[in-house]
Amino acid sequence: MKTISRIFAIIILITSCTSGEKLKNSNDKPFSFILVADTRNYTGDNEDYFRGACEAIKEIDTFRFIISPGDIDPPDSVLYTIHKYIGKDIIWYPVVGNHETETASNMEWIRNYNKGGNTLPYIVNEGPESCNETTYSFDYMNTHFVILNEYCTDSCDDCTKGDIPEVLINWLQNDLKKTKMSNILVFGHEPAYPLPDVESQRFRHSHDCLNQHPDNRDRFVKLLQDNNVVAYIVGHTHDYSIAKINNLWHVDVGHARGTADKGARSTFVKINVNGDNIDYETYRLNFKTGKYELSDTGSLD
Repeated sequence: MKTISRIFAIIILITSCTSGEKLKNSNDKPFSFILVADTRNYTGDNEDYFRGACEAIKEIDTFRFIISPGDIDPPDSVLYTIHKYIGKDIIWYPVVGNHETETASNMEWIRNYNKGGNTLPYIVNEGPESCNETTYSFDYMNTHFVILNEYCTDSCDDCTKGDIPEVLINWLQNDLKKTKMSNILVFGHEPAYPLPDVESQRFRHSHDCLNQHPDNRDRFVKLLQDNNVVAYIVGHTHDYSIAKINNLWHVDVGHARGTADKGARSTFVKINVNGDNIDYETYRLNFKTGKYELSDTGSLD
């Protein structure tokens, strides 16, 4: 009996270790997600606008969800376009932009979309009490995603012109301290350092991004650097740019308005995560052919 018991115990131990190892390894499975921003007022059924980007997104390889770094008003129309032209089961994470805060109904919709602060999938931390539905973090596989509402104070979620005040910096510091994920990505609407479009060299919002509050901006960027955040990902300028500054990648995903803004090509970005390796594929609209084409690739190393 003792021998049988020992054998049984060894079998349980081996099974347990194997299961644990499988679970651990499953968190390192490759996955992808899509970034689109600044679609405002150009969503719906017109194929020359955001619909065209959605139809192009549908044609690329499998991805898990879409994140939009702001200026997505009206948000219900963005979700309608995604569901109709990509797929009804697509998970969408909207980020509050400055234009959403200008319309009470847009903010109400976004709050209700993540009602209670934990309606959206995979959420691990709700934001501060004043913006717990529009600031949060979630984990997917081996990556920690932080969604920031940069118009939040300790009393409301729509009352600044873009800043990282004390309430957000304190919450973010605690959130980053808790995570055990291999990769960390942070999303907001306004760049820390606005840059021109990599192709057209158009330069918008050069002085009215987070650089309006340089002390808060610098404190925020240092916090990201100190916690080994891979990238800070934004919109706002309508111009696509990507740069590594002091070991932190800054990614502005441009606009996805199609032909509605010809100052810079309409853009969406696919991010591929494979263990500790993160790379990007940037697709931009060819105005002559009306098709989105691969225009930039690289690694966030």
